[in-house]
Amino acid sequence: MTTKALSGFRILDMTHVQAGPTATQLMAWLGADVIKLEPPTGDVTRGQLRDVPNADSLYFTMLNCNKRSITVNMKSQEGKAVVVELLKECDAVLENFGPGVIDRLGFSWDKVHQINPRIVMASIKGFGSSGPYADFKAYENVAQAMGGAMSTTGFLDGPPLVTGAQIGDTGTGLHLVIGILAALHHRNRTGTGQYVEVAMMDGVMNLCRVKFRDHQRLARSPLSEYSLDTAGMQATPRSGNDSGGGQLGNAIKCKPGGPNDWLYVVVQEAVWDALARRVGGEALAADPRFASIGERRKNQNEMWRLLNEFASRYTKRELMAILNPLEVPCGPIMSTADLANDEHVAGREMWVELDHPQRGKWYNVGMPIKLSDSPATIERSPLLGEHTAEVLKEVLGYDDAKIAALKSAGAFSAPAKVKAA
Repeated sequence: MTTKALSGFRILDMTHVQAGPTATQLMAWLGADVIKLEPPTGDVTRGQLRDVPNADSLYFTMLNCNKRSITVNMKSQEGKAVVVELLKECDAVLENFGPGVIDRLGFSWDKVHQINPRIVMASIKGFGSSGPYADFKAYENVAQAMGGAMSTTGFLDGPPLVTGAQIGDTGTGLHLVIGILAALHHRNRTGTGQYVEVAMMDGVMNLCRVKFRDHQRLARSPLSEYSLDTAGMQATPRSGNDSGGGQLGNAIKCKPGGPNDWLYVVVQEAVWDALARRVGGEALAADPRFASIGERRKNQNEMWRLLNEFASRYTKRELMAILNPLEVPCGPIMSTADLANDEHVAGREMWVELDHPQRGKWYNVGMPIKLSDSPATIERSPLLGEHTAEVLKEVLGYDDAKIAALKSAGAFSAPAKVKAA
């Protein structure tokens, strides 16, 4: 049996919804034993956007693969005692509760560090634990709005737009994994764990780094690579599909003109001559308006008009077949349906079929990180509390009698509702 990269590490996952589960699923795929600690009612996403009656939703199943689920009532003293014992046996604990919630439950970083000095505690917050925004709640699109993504996405004459990629939630989860692995490496050298925090707003800012590059350049000169006039602007604008890099790029419309019948094309300096000859013959190749990258930047709107005119004769795949031999970087705009049926995606194991006892066959996006000696094996998400007894016995050494006593005391179930008089 292949040893996984994170085999031997045990993670207590107190997270819910998307940002935290993204991080713990990635660590589970890398081989960590991830114990998902859920309230008796379960992670709220089990029932959100449900497409199969009485089954865990895809929202939950696609973010919680390879984990073990244990239900614990953290509001009961018996449940809290179980959590304390689990913390003693884990290498890291993750949480993404709202501001102040984990402290009110009795598991602040100081308390957790006292319980287990070697454990790493990792938190995702909307805006961090300090600063004037610390007590604000955040969601994916709130993070995009406040981290610089929305103000720089879309077209200048239209509204700010959210991205399709979940950079606020999933992006923050990926940042958190980096911090956890660094803290575990430090722990293995020093013997002491530490607290890791990633704010969603901070993570989005990091992913918008090149936009802050341009923000500072604007103070000295307009941004010549943009297809719009940026003279006099004080902040990086929305610039449509401009590449925003050293080479010009944009989306070219192809036939038959559907919503995704586009090809993204990057016009590198090295390929312009061959591209120009293919599109407009010797006349375009010799046109002084496009003779250098500087001239093409000045006249890029006309260049894109000519390329769009040429593209209108071809489908996106036909145009890609024309441009690839010329070594022009390009790629078709691919829908989710395109990707779900793509040979390359299937070969890379990025669209993986799984079976689930409640919902039957379904697909998950695969592991994007490929390790040569310890490849990931994708396993289905757990049912609610599926591994409660297993974890209590295997990790904590409890016997059936102790588990039964804790169960009777309400350690694993929601408290009974008090009927109104």
